[in-house]
Amino acid sequence: MSVGTLTEPLAPGVHRIAVPTPFAVGEVNCYLLTGDPLTLIDTGPNSGTGLDHLERALAEHGRRVEDLELVVLTHQHMDHEGLLEILERRSGAEVAALAALAPWLADYRASARADDAYAQAVMRRNGIPQDINTLLGVLSAGLHSYGSAGTVTRPLEDGDRITMGGREYSVHHRPGHSPSDIVLFDADRGLLFGGDHLLGHISSNALVSRPLDGRLEGPRPTPLIDYGRSLRATAQMSARLVATGHGEAISDPATLVDTRLRDQERRARKILSLITEQPRTAHEVAQQMWGEIAIKQAYLTLSEVLGHLDLLLAAGTAGEIEADGVTRFLAV
Repeated sequence: MSVGTLTEPLAPGVHRIAVPTPFAVGEVNCYLLTGDPLTLIDTGPNSGTGLDHLERALAEHGRRVEDLELVVLTHQHMDHEGLLEILERRSGAEVAALAALAPWLADYRASARADDAYAQAVMRRNGIPQDINTLLGVLSAGLHSYGSAGTVTRPLEDGDRITMGGREYSVHHRPGHSPSDIVLFDADRGLLFGGDHLLGHISSNALVSRPLDGRLEGPRPTPLIDYGRSLRATAQMSARLVATGHGEAISDPATLVDTRLRDQERRARKILSLITEQPRTAHEVAQQMWGEIAIKQAYLTLSEVLGHLDLLLAAGTAGEIEADGVTRFLAV
């Protein structure tokens, strides 16, 4: 961005706004589309700093929050949806998001608590000690205020089309990073709004998340397998530029997808070698791979390991055994 400006032109009528967040990932990219309807893609977190930054960025284009006509969410994470309630109330804008996300947003507080309870159950089952589990639950609950509720007035399904900023985009469900990820594609320009589906400087986390339908029975979700399927579908699109949720835009998404998939295979082989030595819980594997980081970022690293174990289970090279409510994985 130019010195002294808060927005950066990405394409005609498309401006990137990098909104500060309190999270380790740093700034989150929101996008202002200045055609009809005046559209904001993602909102930034629910904070005074974030709102002030967004308001000043809109003012650079002679706009106010009250002028917004459409707010589109790429997925459910609080750095992307946190200001929704404020923006919706002040602007009266339509809100578009994956249809399955609507109930989650409608009762955000209850949804966030249920997500935390689900994460704690996953951590207990996969060997994270109870004291760490309890502490992570407290820390997670303290972050809920950065998200917000909202009413989805334009529910989206895979394959839908939506007009944003005077241009038509196709909607594609791309679960993996979260259950609710969507990407939005302008085929004429080759421009894809990707949210956190594909990032240039880091690999998107395929977090183990509570299913949006609230289903708790049956097999655990397999987000990394879902994510691989989503990445392959995106690589088949004719996207020439991906506007990302964090960092700079991506100009060669197909090559980056290939790199990400190779990285997944390499990590899966490393994890296979660890469970070949002896059966281990997913948390024990994470500790072997990342040491103290597996304590400080326990759920993130646990999700990473479980995702790659799912690849091994699907390939038939790993198995799992359960004792006293804890799952261990072994090579077969």
